[in-house]
Amino acid sequence: MELQVVERCGTIDILVNNAGLYASLEMRPFEEIPLDEWRKVMDVNVASMFLTCRAVVPVMREHGGGKVVNISSGTPFRGVPFLLHYVTSKGAIVAFTRALAKELGKDRVLVNCVAPGFTMSAGVEAHPEVIEKLRDVSVSARTLQRDQVPDDVVGAVVFLCGPGSDFITGQSIVIDGGQTFH
Repeated sequence: MELQVVERCGTIDILVNNAGLYASLEMRPFEEIPLDEWRKVMDVNVASMFLTCRAVVPVMREHGGGKVVNISSGTPFRGVPFLLHYVTSKGAIVAFTRALAKELGKDRVLVNCVAPGFTMSAGVEAHPEVIEKLRDVSVSARTLQRDQVPDDVVGAVVFLCGPGSDFITGQSIVIDGGQTFH
């Protein structure tokens, strides 16, 4: 993958890791989550970011640095029940971000994380049953009581990819309209 990007663009300066199984998951008690579903969530939500970083970071090192922004979720900061595999996977991304930032700082590769709340994304909108279950409870728990849309996350990602964040690494920004404060 990275070879094709380097051939087309010359280098890789920015990586935004945005992977996640969420809306298609059934909310249920943890003891009812099938092991194969647990593993699939971990593969998509965590292993994919690990593998992408492993492919891209050598190019960033070779060119003097870069920026990685991992997309997590606000759920690990709130301890949301009945989606243990999802919450655990997104908590792993926060830990992954911190550890990788420490490891790559000497190489001038900055690694940060954005953790959105319940967002009315295309994936969520494709599952009306999820919207019915979670929309009202999410909006009512926010300080800013409205739907969160993908554009609400873009500004933080752009900031973390730009020069204004050149001394920020290992951090997680929760973007959920004030549902979580930390």
